[in-house]
Amino acid sequence: MTLSNTKLAWNVFSHNKSAMTGSLILLIILLMSLVGPWFAPHDPAQQFGDKILTPPLWYENGDFVSPLGTDDLGRDMLSRLLHGARLSLKLTLMVVFAAAFIGILLGAAAAFINSGLRALLMRFMDLLLSLPSLLLAIAIVAIIGPGLPNAVYAVVIVLIPQFVKVTQSAISEELGKDYVMAAKLDGARHLRLLLHHVWPNIVPAIIVQLTFSFSTALLDIAALGFLGLGAQPPMAEWGTMLSEARAFIQFAPWTMTLPGLAIFLTVLSINLVGDGLRDAFDPRLNR
Repeated sequence: MTLSNTKLAWNVFSHNKSAMTGSLILLIILLMSLVGPWFAPHDPAQQFGDKILTPPLWYENGDFVSPLGTDDLGRDMLSRLLHGARLSLKLTLMVVFAAAFIGILLGAAAAFINSGLRALLMRFMDLLLSLPSLLLAIAIVAIIGPGLPNAVYAVVIVLIPQFVKVTQSAISEELGKDYVMAAKLDGARHLRLLLHHVWPNIVPAIIVQLTFSFSTALLDIAALGFLGLGAQPPMAEWGTMLSEARAFIQFAPWTMTLPGLAIFLTVLSINLVGDGLRDAFDPRLNR
């Protein structure tokens, strides 16, 4: 991708109000995950027996000590949300980059191997992609056992086929272009062809896939935590917080609404950014 194309893509992205709004929200959430735990008023596991299910500040009997209220064990919701942001986003980044690394390697290999092996690999990827990601993750965790490490492994496995398909498709499309044929005639081998000629032109497709994979990973990790298959109490993980608050939704709705809102805003902002990047990198716009 040339410098001029990058500038054009940024110009399209920066004029997309939805994408810029999503970027702002995502930036705030990322800053909260980085510095928020340092400013959290309490330890996320600390229990205050005299403040069980204290409502948030905007309720009539709320207080300033716990501005977002407490849960059924008297733990401060603000502290748990801030620590949960760091844990949830850290897990999401680990999962997506691990899946991207493996998926890109497999996708690049698939683009250069003989057609028989490529067809076999891609049909297997299609089979995995035909299953809902959460259902596949649940099945994997059911086989290898519940727990946060196994949930992370499961979500990595679920995301790999997406990167394989995107990478293989993008590389195969580039291999049929004139500049690649010229490089081949010039004696370029597969590795040099991939790194110096093809890779710069498929980076936009990889970036878009990375962005959308963040929201998928975040939702799947939270869902596994909600089902008791991922992070386990008393970990301050958003999905686990939702699971713990189910019994109190009628008379302490903030215990479930706040972590749910955190997941919703994060996923929404990521998807808005992803939509903006997809529009910005659309070849029909880069003319």
